[in-house]
Amino acid sequence: MASYKDEQKELKQPDEFQKLGAEAVPFLEKHGRQVVTGVGGVLAVGLVIAIGASMSGRGEETASRDFGASLKVLERTVSATAPTEVKPGEEPPFKTEAEKDEAIVKALSDFRGKHAGTKAAVSASLPLGQAYLRQSKPDQALPLIEEYISKAEQNDPLRPAAYEARGYALEAQKKYDEALNAFDLLAKENKTDFMKGMGLYHRARMLLIKGDTAAAAKTLSEIENAAPGSAAARLAKDRITMLTAQGIDVPKPAPVVQAIDAGK
Repeated sequence: MASYKDEQKELKQPDEFQKLGAEAVPFLEKHGRQVVTGVGGVLAVGLVIAIGASMSGRGEETASRDFGASLKVLERTVSATAPTEVKPGEEPPFKTEAEKDEAIVKALSDFRGKHAGTKAAVSASLPLGQAYLRQSKPDQALPLIEEYISKAEQNDPLRPAAYEARGYALEAQKKYDEALNAFDLLAKENKTDFMKGMGLYHRARMLLIKGDTAAAAKTLSEIENAAPGSAAARLAKDRITMLTAQGIDVPKPAPVVQAIDAGK
């Protein structure tokens, strides 16, 4: 069974992150996920800008500023072999991903405790929930993710990532029908190139877990057409190879029908 942490590692593809990073510029708030250094940096900047634009009052402004400081932990790299000496004003790399997640949990938990009830605290609930997921703590993660989904703006660009995280938390709790519904919502609401096709991919995974191999194979075969060249398409191809090796018949994807320009 795939885990949230495993998939995060699988999706460390520079081309996808660069696409999402470019998308962040015009909207001033788009960002990818916070696993690797580059994504962490965009997360820190994107979240603070997004909430800062909608905040009013000294309390919210202070929370926004403190939130930016708390998110700096996401920018720190992970390296077991990096030298211990660093430049003045810089933090040393974490030795392991687990060490980094511990630091994220502490920083964001402390921040939320200090600024409870603010918009920044709501924004912090998602990266904190994701960190708990990577620690295999779905019971702690799910309430935070639900808080983000219920209280964040409906047009928040991170909503698809929250739907995915909710699905993973429910899956870890073995609530497969609820997880399937969460991933279906991800497929429906997805608006970013980076997440394109991931709802379908997760739907296929849930169907495999539930034992509906034929439906899962059909869904996997549809992903390349739905999201060509995407991370989801790469993951689907790996799953198809695995199923084929097990003797399972996977339908061929339907040919893409291109529109004909009537003016030609």
